[in-house]
Formats: sequence, C-alpha cells, structure tokens
Amino acid sequence: MAKSSSVKKKPAPRKPSAPPQAAAAFDKALPEIEALSPDRLIPLNLDVPRVVSQVLGVLPGLRALRPAVAEHLPTFELARLDRLEIYALAAWYAHLLWLSSGDAESAVKPLLAEAAPLRENLLGDAEALARRGLLDAEAVADIRAGQGHIDTANDLVALSALFTASWSEIACKTAATEKEVKRAGEVGPQLLAALGIREHGKGPGPTEAADKRARAFSLLVYAYDQIRRAVAYLRWDEEDADAIAPSLYKGRTGRATSSTDTTTAPPDEAPAGPAAVAGGSSSSAASWS
Repeated sequence: MAKSSSVKKKPAPRKPSAPPQAAAAFDKALPEIEALSPDRLIPLNLDVPRVVSQVLGVLPGLRALRPAVAEHLPTFELARLDRLEIYALAAWYAHLLWLSSGDAESAVKPLLAEAAPLRENLLGDAEALARRGLLDAEAVADIRAGQGHIDTANDLVALSALFTASWSEIACKTAATEKEVKRAGEVGPQLLAALGIREHGKGPGPTEAADKRARAFSLLVYAYDQIRRAVAYLRWDEEDADAIAPSLYKGRTGRATSSTDTTTAPPDEAPAGPAAVAGGSSSSAASWS
C-alpha cells in the first residue's frame, strides 16, 4: 500500500456531549448493549469519562482513515468505525445513569461550590501550558467557551482527560496537582448526575444501571480495539498507529484508581501487526432532556 504522511499532531481528548445528546446515542446503541453476551463483558478497570474523552479526541483522525480501511481491509466491519461516536456517548450516558442510581450524596450545591473554582484553576493552568505548546490550544479554548452548570461538569471531565493524557510531559511544568486532576474527573460526572437527579429524579436501580454501564463500556472498548488493529495494519510502515489510535490503557498518571474503577487494570494490549489483521427505550433519554 502507498505510504502516506505521518500524523504530526497528537490528538487531544475532547469533552463529551451534553446529556440529551448522549442519551440519544445511548438509545441508538441500546439494542447492541442489551444483546452483548455476558462472556464478552470487559472488566471495568478504566475511568469511563477519560476513555470517552480520549476516543472522541481521536475520532477525526480515525474517520480520515475510513477510505483506506475500506480499500485495504474489505472484510473489516466498517460499522464499528461509523458507530464509534455513538458507542462512546452511549458509554458516557450509561456511566451517568449509574452515578444517578446511587445515594443522593451528590447534591448539586456543594458540588458546584467545588466544581467552579476547580475548573477555573485547572483551566488557567491549561491555558498557560497551551501558550507554551504543551497542551492543545484548540481543545483548551473549547473548554473555556463552556457556560452553565452542564458545561462546568463536562469541562472538568475534559480538563482531567487533557492533563492525564500529557501528564508525563507536563507534571513538572504546572502548578496543577495529580489530586486536582483526579478530582476533576470525579466531580464532573457526579455533578451531571446530581443535576439529572434534581430535575428528573433518580435513574434506574443500581443493579440494572451497573449492568448497562458494563455492557456499554465493553461495546466501546471492543469496537475501539478492533479499529486499533486496522490502524496498526494501515500505518505499519509509518509507525504512527499508536498516535492515531492510542491504547486506552496508556496515559494514566499512575495515581490510585478512582472510585469509579472496579478492578485492577490488565496488561496493556498491543495492536496487532499486518499479518494478524490481514488474516482476519427511549425512556432513558428523558433523564436530562
């Protein structure tokens, strides 16, 4: 296959959509979520908001490779790539439903009191890093444009993912701490869930919500893993496959797992080489509408 240019810019994580859009994606993916065999479930050993932000950040680069995938990998199931954004937002919404099924300790007022200054502090640090070319300036500007409580929550998710993805490069160059980055990733989803509870009451029961969350997460990770294999084949010579579709298990700051993690992370998966690849309802949408 013809050799193409390498990726020049590291894709930055992006903040998830507002809950109504995520709810619509969840409903679209629900038949696949419910049909997933229990033996296909993946241990939920990653921070869901960070994973969703990472996948949304690399999505434009993956879509740009779609014609090459169709040409060189005719047996690849293109629906996985075409529906990856739906899977990501569905996993995000399932995570919010899971949070809203818990105890009502996530009250809006105290969370907002913590979220607003945390957002401003991290955003100020991110802007300073962006001016020096250490963080993606466009992604930071997109976070700054957010307004309102929902944006505040989503902005914290995006900031946590943005700092985490580059932590090894920026840790000694910022006043932000790992504790703040971790807390932003926790407060953002909790605030969104609390806003949903305040407006619409609790979501589904804890058992049902946990099951949907595990299934939606597994659907996303499985689809992304298959896409990574395709990218590894297409970009084998350029050696930039991991920049286009980085492992979901990389980029963590090494801090203790958050309260949303449930198991120890498995060994980091490696993308397959060319040989391996070549061989080969609606009620949920009401919560934040």
